[in-house]
Amino acid sequence: MEITIIMFEDYETLDVFGPVEIFGRLVDRYTLKFYSLAGGIVTNRHGVHIVTEKLESLRNKPEILLIPGGLGTRLEVENPQLINKIKELALQSNYVLTVCTGSALLAKSGLLDGKLATSNKRAFTWVCSQNTNVNWDKKARWVVDGKYYTSSGVSAGMDMTLGFIADRHGEDLAKKVAWEIEYHWIEDKDCDSFSEKEYKDI
Repeated sequence: MEITIIMFEDYETLDVFGPVEIFGRLVDRYTLKFYSLAGGIVTNRHGVHIVTEKLESLRNKPEILLIPGGLGTRLEVENPQLINKIKELALQSNYVLTVCTGSALLAKSGLLDGKLATSNKRAFTWVCSQNTNVNWDKKARWVVDGKYYTSSGVSAGMDMTLGFIADRHGEDLAKKVAWEIEYHWIEDKDCDSFSEKEYKDI
């Protein structure tokens, strides 16, 4: 299955490369493609550059859509061209996965209306303000509602991705991948320890 990764300026590094590392371990099952509105090089505040293809060049229905978060989402929620493209692709996709504040972009499209979702606990107030019609779950590490998977902040994207693999291919394979990358998978999707902390919203 091909994973279509939506990129934009000032994305969060681990939001992208955490899931990419995990899916990339399963080369017999998944391929990874990076897309952005304009195509070309997309970068972030860590100085990590990714070469992307134009979203317009995407001809086939995306099987899995992955939307990362990051500080860039503060600008992109006001980008109707990107939000409309996300909505179009999400409707066509078999599965949609968001990491961190990437759920704000999906929420802005209206596709999470009436659905359960979560996001980064350090930006939770801001994310919730983007669409109050979403049933935001502050306690969850990640949430599954139909084909939509949303995760809490940054590293939670890895837990969600392993959860997605467990749902699709069995828990044993998810644990095998976690072991290969020496990662302690937080398997309880309903409890994010970071939700118990008090943060100044970012």
